[in-house]
Formats: sequence, structure tokens, C-alpha cells
Amino acid sequence: MFPRVTAVLVVRHGGDHLQRTLEAIRSQDRAPDALVVVLAQADALAREQVAGATPDRIVELQEPLSFGEALRAGERVLEAPASDADALWLLAEDTEPQSGALTKLMATLETSKSVAVAGPKLMEWDEPDRIAGLGRTMTRLGRSVPVVADELDQGQHDGLSDVLGLDPAAVLVRHSVWQALEGFDPALPTVDDGLDLGVRARLAGHRVAVVPEAKVRFAADGVAGPPGDGRSRTRRRNARAARAAALHRRLAYAPAPAVPLHWISFLPLALLRAIRLLLIKRPGEIPGEFGAALGTMFSGMRVPRSRRVLAASKQAKWSAIAPLRLQPDEQRRRREAAAEARKARARGRSNELQFLGTGGGWVLLATAAASVGLFSWLITASGLGGGGLLPLSGFAELWRNAAFGWRDVGTGFVGAADPFSGVLAVLGSLTFWAPSYAVLLLWLVAIPAAAIGAWFAASRLTERGSLRAVAALVYAFAPPFLAALAEARPGAVIAHVLLGWLAFAVFGAASSWAAAATASLLFAAVIAAAPSLAPALVVGWIVALAVSGRAAVRLAALPLPALVLALPLIVEQVGRGTPFGLLADPGVPVGGPVPTPWQLAVGLPSGGWGGWDELVGSFVELDPKLVASILAVPLVLAALAAVLAPGWRRATLTLGTVLLGYATAVAATHVAVAAVGPDVVAVWAGAGLSLAWLALVLASVSALDALRRGPALLGTVVAVVAIVAVVPTIVALAADAVPLAPAGERTLPAYVVAQAETDPRVTTLRMEPEVDGGLSATLEHGTGETLDDQSTLDQTRTQLTDEQVQLATVAGNLASRSGFDPEAAVREFGVAFVLLAPASDDGREAVQTEARARTALDGNPALIAVGETDFGALWRFASAEPDAQAAQIPPDAGGWLAVLITIVQVLVIGATVLLSIPTGAGREVDRRPHRRRGKAAAAGGAVAVAGGTVVIAESEAEAAEAEAAEPDAEADAVEAEAVDDTVESEAEADAVEAEPAASDADRAADAPDDPAAKGDDDGRTS
Repeated sequence: MFPRVTAVLVVRHGGDHLQRTLEAIRSQDRAPDALVVVLAQADALAREQVAGATPDRIVELQEPLSFGEALRAGERVLEAPASDADALWLLAEDTEPQSGALTKLMATLETSKSVAVAGPKLMEWDEPDRIAGLGRTMTRLGRSVPVVADELDQGQHDGLSDVLGLDPAAVLVRHSVWQALEGFDPALPTVDDGLDLGVRARLAGHRVAVVPEAKVRFAADGVAGPPGDGRSRTRRRNARAARAAALHRRLAYAPAPAVPLHWISFLPLALLRAIRLLLIKRPGEIPGEFGAALGTMFSGMRVPRSRRVLAASKQAKWSAIAPLRLQPDEQRRRREAAAEARKARARGRSNELQFLGTGGGWVLLATAAASVGLFSWLITASGLGGGGLLPLSGFAELWRNAAFGWRDVGTGFVGAADPFSGVLAVLGSLTFWAPSYAVLLLWLVAIPAAAIGAWFAASRLTERGSLRAVAALVYAFAPPFLAALAEARPGAVIAHVLLGWLAFAVFGAASSWAAAATASLLFAAVIAAAPSLAPALVVGWIVALAVSGRAAVRLAALPLPALVLALPLIVEQVGRGTPFGLLADPGVPVGGPVPTPWQLAVGLPSGGWGGWDELVGSFVELDPKLVASILAVPLVLAALAAVLAPGWRRATLTLGTVLLGYATAVAATHVAVAAVGPDVVAVWAGAGLSLAWLALVLASVSALDALRRGPALLGTVVAVVAIVAVVPTIVALAADAVPLAPAGERTLPAYVVAQAETDPRVTTLRMEPEVDGGLSATLEHGTGETLDDQSTLDQTRTQLTDEQVQLATVAGNLASRSGFDPEAAVREFGVAFVLLAPASDDGREAVQTEARARTALDGNPALIAVGETDFGALWRFASAEPDAQAAQIPPDAGGWLAVLITIVQVLVIGATVLLSIPTGAGREVDRRPHRRRGKAAAAGGAVAVAGGTVVIAESEAEAAEAEAAEPDAEADAVEAEAVDDTVESEAEADAVEAEPAASDADRAADAPDDPAAKGDDDGRTS
């Protein structure tokens, strides 16, 4: 009696795939004895095509069930198998068997009685000479991997027979075995269903084989197995399904005592794997990782059912299938092949930067020499002062001040930290033994760092080394940058240095997760250092999203780190009704004249004409306004010429950024939110000018790069004139005629610092006469004020707190003759010293106020004069012991809210840092979409062929980059095979096994009837 074969076809969609599959089934030389079609919520076209094929039975389902569930529904309408030879052929709408495929599959079942499941060689639908799949197996940790996939079919695997599992499409399985194993596991709807069926068949004493001679074209439409359309969303869904399947199989296969251990390990493992996904630049799979873990942990009765079915059919030990797992040497070979593929792919990409080859090294040397020449008088200093500079706290306190909690400024309060404090913490940690020295190093390397940042940004626009050098020099000697250096504005200096690097990272974010994460960190740092740039940068981010196409997914989270760092401050500023306080410059407020719009238009943010009024007036009678304006003309004209160059989008973006930066600078002059004594301080306009200047430089590079003749000469003219424009500032810097000055690491007298060594919270009441005759009073702890102590919440406060009013009362009574009890300062604030700062020379009333205060303090019997110091006159309290408790930081400052905010900020910043770490040469694939040939070809432009796709580029450089960036698909497949779950421990690997691995003799004894274990019958190739 001939065995009966029933083909069960699962259909969801009609179309060419289904039509060809139906025709191929009918044209088999050994046709199935019956055809059952299962319509799983199929469309009308599918119903029409199926009806035209006249199958034996049609099962209609109203739900899009999984492949296994649909097969089970179709199998229910069949009669019981008449013998063990009867078989089911499991087909989907996108499986087109070649003629003779069924005959070869049946021959394997008939000639090898131990074979219960046989699978064909799956071929790519569109490339029938490539293997889509030929068997599946598992690693020692249980990870599912294909035996063969994505290879050119040259008959190299035709000797393969025994495997651990199969892909589910076009599998031929004995009907009786299908019923005994209860079909595919319902808990594995798309991934690993065929592998799991093979494992259970093996453990039931049967064999699983592939038949390479039987070929089936497979389109991977998602009916049998996961969809293979290659879209990012599909890849993420497949990754989640694969992880959920792996976790389910782990619980189903593990011995009962190990199941609880596995269950509680899922979330910690998900966290470790999430870190790994960040490192290998696949952040989109992280939600699916946690979703798979939680879904498997709370999957109801699915795991118990799977364990029950496995236990009911199990006849052999796990050691019987050990030879069919992926062996360590093969796993090592695949990993090495993937590494070689990555290297080959990296060698195939052009190095468009060529830092040394295009003169980047000379630019670095030149700007470093210029920096040494300008700041030679600072080289021997241990720190910086003047303007907006103060020393930094110690390493531990730096990071404490960067978190939500106690703000140790003035009388102190609980509040949000300025994001700039985090930037200072990172900066100070570079020289953790002496954090203040890092600020000095910042000033010494600022000019070369800004130059190289602009050089790299320009490298995205031109391959000409001369133009890159022009961009670097013009940006490094920008007027707002030199003004920030001279006036000791640390936030503005950091923002200017980082803007060039931010532009470079954003240009690369379209093709790299590492660049996108780096851009988000730089975005946060720039906004932290110069909050006034936030509106312009957010507008730029929105525009980038709109024009980036598919690459927008990498830019979508660009502001996230900045938002997480600033959100507590935003809530507090908005909550107390001072939203414009968010724009205040962080650090020490630095006042100065407000520049006019014309001064801003020529790049001068400090309210003058860049020193030309003094320099020109000494020699000839020229209007400094005219001189400064003329010197700005070449750069502006070069930038405006970008509209005439090819690539209108580039010109629009750069010139639009110029307008944004200039508008930011003008608006800043009208916003005064910080207060210093009786004066209010406007937001510094230089940050907006730095953004505008960078955009001017990049627009000029675009315009000059479009010239065929003389771009280097014209660029040199622009650079020389731009540097001549800042000659007065350069002279002032070199001659030490600027507010910037060397300083020590303390702001209080040495006597107080000595006391602070034994009592770090020793409190000093500092009183400073004001120009209008008033007297400001502040409390300083330990060695004095530090830069990281400053808080814009305190500087932008519109009303005094009760503690500040009380302190003002205490200071006023101490500085005047009255019957006030001086020990109130000791009791209320823990004051141990009183420091009277000298009055400024430009205020007569301030001098009188100082004299009255000095007389009152000298005549106070509770105070003992210590003497004159470099910081003013110092007194200490005579008899009363300071209240140490009053000067201490409250132990519960911030409470649970501080812990929560810190945890969230650390997680977001930490994840972004991990994502920003480069993964190595060739590991991250460039997935930028390629523009196909169309109307653009007629418009000129360069043409490149990348992987068979014609790319129309605006320049030959872009064409070469597109051609080199095309990834090798075969190398990617090899790499995907080699990715290992390295976060799983060896101890867990032992627990994954249902039983310990046995010796070779034990395997032979445990499975004497299993030809695969003994290597006989049809043989086995692993």
C-alpha cells in the first residue's frame, strides 16, 4: 500500500506567490493525495485563487492564526493516519516546490524508517540559485542558528542529512508523529517552531533530516517563519520574537529545579543584553528585549503545556542530540569569518577624512602654537580667575553638585542642578587630583580643539585640504570665541569648542548610531554651557528631522539627554514663574555693555568694535565701525555665494542657521534675568554669534568648493582678513590686558583655609561694598565659592527668601554700630569668620560704606581682627563656638526625589554613552537609502553604482562615499550568525541543558537506536 501524503497549505494573501505555489503543487510528478487549504483571514483574491485550484478541502478561519495553529486547524478535518507511512506536507502561500520535490522528500521517509521529519533546501524566491535555509541547530547556550543560510548554491552542502531542526516551510512530517508531538508549539508562533519540533522529534527517538535534492523557492512573506522584508520595524519584531522563543525554549527544556532560577534571571539578563545592544548599535531592539522577557515570564500556561508535551513524548536523553548542536570549533570559525567580513567591508569604504593627508596635522600644530603664544603667561599658573571663573570643588563634591539636591550657595537650598554643573564635573574629572587645573587646560587647548572641530565639520562638505584649513582657522579665531576667552566666560568657551564637533557628529548621524549618540551628548553639553542656544538648536533639530528621510530615526532622540538633564530645572523655573531664567548663562554672572545689532552683525558681542577704536585712533582718524565692518565683508560674501553653488539644500540650511544664530544673539541682548547685587545681567550674545559664525564658515566652504579655479587662493584671502579683524583682541590676550588672570585654588584667606582642613564646613560671612553704597552679604563654606556651586535658580530669583532676609539683617547690624547681638550670626548660620572685601576704585559711596563697616567690625567686642589679607580684612568671633549643626548640609536634602532624578539621568546618559562607543571597523552597517536613477540624472551630478543601485550624488565625493558605504550582504549574514549571547554565564549554560552532557560511551548507551548518534544509516554532516 502506498503511503498517503496530504498537503496542508496555509494562505493569507493572494497574488503571484500563491498562484505559483498552487501551480507547483499540481505539477509535482508525485502529486499529493489530498490538498487542504487553510484560509487564515485571507483576502478576496486569495479566496478566488484557491477556489480556482479546486482543493479537496477548504478551512476558513476568521483570525490570522500562526502557521502552527492554522496547520492544526487543517489537520483536524483529516482522517486518522492509516499507517506510520502517511505524511503531512506543510506548505505556505510563498513556498513553490520545484518539480520532483515531494518525490525526493517521500523517498527519504520511505528508505529511512527512523526519519520522521524531512525538509527541503529552501531557495530565495527572487534568486533561486541562493540558499535561503537548510536546517537549523542550537549553540550550547540554546541560541537558534541556521546550519546553512544565504549562500550561493554550488552543491557544497548536498551531502548534508541529519540536522537538529528545520525551517517550518515545506516540511514533510509523518502524520502519526505530528499527532504524537501535538504539532508545532503554540508558544512559538513565528520563530523556532521548526527547530522545537525537530528537538522533540529527536528526543522521541526519531530522526530529522534535510533533503538537499528537494528544492523549494521561499519568499519569507511571514506566513511560515518570520517575515524577511528587511525593514527596520520588521527586524525589530523578528528580534523580539527570536528572543521570546529562546526564553520559552529555555523554560521548556530546563529541568524542573532550574526553571525558577531561569525565570528570575530573565530581567537581569535583559538589562545586560540591553547594554550589549547599545554597544553593537542596535538600540531599537531594546524594548523588544524587555518585552520578550516580561512576555515569557507571564505567559500563563504556555510553559507548562510545552513541558507536558515534551515529557509525554521523550524517549532519549539530551546527550543524544549533543552531536547535532553547533560545535565550538564551528562557532569559532563563524565568528572569525564574521570578523574578516567586517574588516573587508571596512576596507571597502573610502576614508573621506584623511586627517594627515589633507593638512589636518598642520592645522593642529599651527593652532597649538598660536594658543601657546597667546596664553604663555598662563602656562605656569595652577588655575584661572577673573570674569566668570572660580576654582572647582574636589572630585567627589563636583559630582554631588551635578545632581539634584543641596545647592551650597548663599544660605543654601534644595533644588535642581544646572546641567552645566555636569559638564564641569566631567571636565574636572579629567584632572581629578586637581580639578581646577582642568579649566586652565581648557583655555590652553580651546583654540586647537575648536579648529579641529571645524576642520572635521568642513570635511563633510569638501575634500580639499586647503578649504578645511580655512574653515578651521576662521572658526578658531572667531571674534565671539576670542572675546569669551578674554572675558573668562567658561560656558561660552565650551559651547564654541563643541559646536564644530556637534556639526561633524550630526552630519554623520544619518549613517551611524555611534555618531547619532555622540551628537546627542554634544547637543546636551552645548545647551548646558550656553542655554540661550537651546531654541535655535531645537529648530535645527526639527528641520533635520524633516529633511533626513529614513535617517530621521537616528536623530529623533537627539535632544533626549539634554531634556533629561534640564527637566528638573525647567520644572522649578516654570513652577516659580521665571521661565526666562532657563536662558541665563550658567556659572558666575558677568556683566558688560550691551552690543548693538550692527556690532552683532560683524561678530562682536562685547559692546565695542573689537578693539579697533583704540588701535585705529592711535594712528589715523578712521571710524572703527567702518574698519570692523569692512573686515567682515569677505567672509559674508563667501557665505552668500553658497546660493550660487550646486546643492541648494546645503546653502539653505547653512544660511538659515546663520540667521538663527544672529536672531539668537539679538534676542539675548533683550533678556536680562540674572542679578549681581543691584545690577541685572543680560544673557551674553556671543553664544548665538558662535553658532552664526560656524554656519558662515560652512557656507563659505560650500561656495568655495564649487569653484574650479582659485578656491585655495580665495579661501586664504577670507582667512587672512578674518584673522586681521581680531588682531586687537589677539594683542590684548598676548599682553595679558584682559579680565582673564591666573588664580589659585581658593577664594578665601589662608587662615580660613587652614581652619577648613579640620572643619570643611567652616562658615565665612563675606561682605562686599556696592557701588551704590549698599553692602552685599553672602555665606561661603570651607575654602570658598566654587564654579560648580553656582546656580541659576539662585541668580534668577526675583524675591529674597526668609533666610536671605535674615542674613541681610545680621550683616547690616554687624556693619553698623547698634545694640545687635553679634552672636546671632553664630547661632543662626554657624558663622566663624567675617571677611570685608575691599571696595572698587570707581565708587566713592562704596569706599565710604567700606570705611563704616570696618569701623563697626573693629569696634565689635565679639570679633577679633585677624588682619589684612589678599581678599580683604578678616575677623573671627572671639568666644562663642560656631554652631556646627547650622553649617551642615541637611542629611535628607532632596530626599527620594533626588535619588529618582539621579537614577533616571544616569540611565539615560549612560545608555547614550554606551551607544556612542564605536564598535570597530565595519561592524556598524551603513543603511542610508540609495537614490535610484531618475530625473536627477539629467541634471548633472555624479553617478555611483553601489551594490547594483545607481546613486545620484551632488558631487563626485558624495558618489564615492555612497559607493564605498554599500554593505556586503553576505558579510552581514555571516556576522549575524556569529553574534553570540556573551552576557550569558557558563553557569547558566549548564542550567540550560536539561541534563548534564554525557561522555561518548554514555551517549552510545543512552541512544543505541539513534543512527544520528552513532553516525550510521544515511550518515550525518554537521
